[in-house]
Amino acid sequence: MNVDLKTQYLGLNLPHPLVVGASPLVDSLDRVREIEDAGAAALIMHSLFEEQILMDELAEDSYVHGHEETFAEATSYFPASSTFALNPETYLERIRKIKEIVSMPVIGSLNGRTPSGWTDYASDIESAGADALELNLYFQPALHADHPAKIEEDAIKIVKSVCDRVQIPVAVKLSPYFTSLPHFVKQVAGAGAKGVVLFNRFYQPDIDIEELKTVPQLKLSESSELLLRLRWLAILKDQVSIDLSCSGGVHTPVDVIKAVMSGADSVQLVSCLLKNGAGYLSALRTQLLHWLEEHEYPSLQEMKGSMSYRNTPNPDAIERANYVKILTAAQIQDRFGPVKW
Repeated sequence: MNVDLKTQYLGLNLPHPLVVGASPLVDSLDRVREIEDAGAAALIMHSLFEEQILMDELAEDSYVHGHEETFAEATSYFPASSTFALNPETYLERIRKIKEIVSMPVIGSLNGRTPSGWTDYASDIESAGADALELNLYFQPALHADHPAKIEEDAIKIVKSVCDRVQIPVAVKLSPYFTSLPHFVKQVAGAGAKGVVLFNRFYQPDIDIEELKTVPQLKLSESSELLLRLRWLAILKDQVSIDLSCSGGVHTPVDVIKAVMSGADSVQLVSCLLKNGAGYLSALRTQLLHWLEEHEYPSLQEMKGSMSYRNTPNPDAIERANYVKILTAAQIQDRFGPVKW
C-alpha cells in the first residue's frame, strides 16, 4: 500500500508533518545539513527576541552597559549580549546561509511582547529568504493592573503589525492561558495570521533557598505534556479556518499520530531530537508510515482531524463525565492503590 504522507502548513507543501521546531539546532550549519539529510519537512529558526533588537537599536555599549550598575533594576532590564547566540544582523545572515545549503522550507521566528517598532524586523527576515515566519507571543501578566482585554488587544496589534509588513505567511505561537482560546485564535486569524502553534512552553524558575534567589530551569518536554495540546487541537480544528501546528510533548510515533488525529497540520520536534539526534527524524517518519499502512489509511489527510470534537458525539458532556469519573475515589484507588492517611 502506497501511503501519502503529504500535508500543507502555512501554504507550504510538505512531504510529511515532521518539522524541526525552534531550537539551538540551527546554530550549526553542519547540524542543519544533518536535519535535512534525516528528512525534516521544514526547519524553524530559534527566535530573534524583542530585547535583542531594542538593545541593538540603543547601541548597547554606549547606552546600556555604561550605566548598568547605577540602579538595581538595570542589570535585569536587558539580558547581556552573550545571552543570545546571534545578534540581529548575524541572525539574518544565518537565514541566508541556511537557505543556500538546504532545499527544505526555512521558517524565521520573532519573539516579543509589546506593540512597538521591533516588529519591523519581520520584513528583514522575509528579505533574508525565510519562507514563512513564526511569531512567538511570550508574556506572563503578573500585576492586578494588567487588564485582560488590554493584554489581548496589544497581542492582536503585534500580530497585525507583523502580518502587515510581510508577504510570507505568519504563524502565531501561543500559550494556553487565554480565557477563551477559540475566540482569541479567531482574532489572530482576522489580524492576518495563517496558522497558530500550540503551545509555547513556559520555563518556570525554581528557588534557591540558600542563596535566596530564583534560578532558571531548563527541562526537555515529555509525552505527558502532549495531552493539553491534543485537547485544544481537537477543539480548534473545526472552529477556525487556520492551520494548526503541535509543539511540545511529541516524542514517539504514537504522539505524532495523536496530534494529527486531533487536527494538527504539522508537528514540531525539538526535545526528542536533542535526546536522540537528527537521525530520529527518519525513524519517526518510517514508523508513522508503517502505522498508517497497517491501519489501511491511504493518506495522512484521511486521518487528520478524525478525533476532533466535531467527530465526537456531545464532546462537552463526555469530557465532563470523564473528569468526574477520573476524580472519584474508586478510580484513584484503581490507579494508585488505597489512599493512606
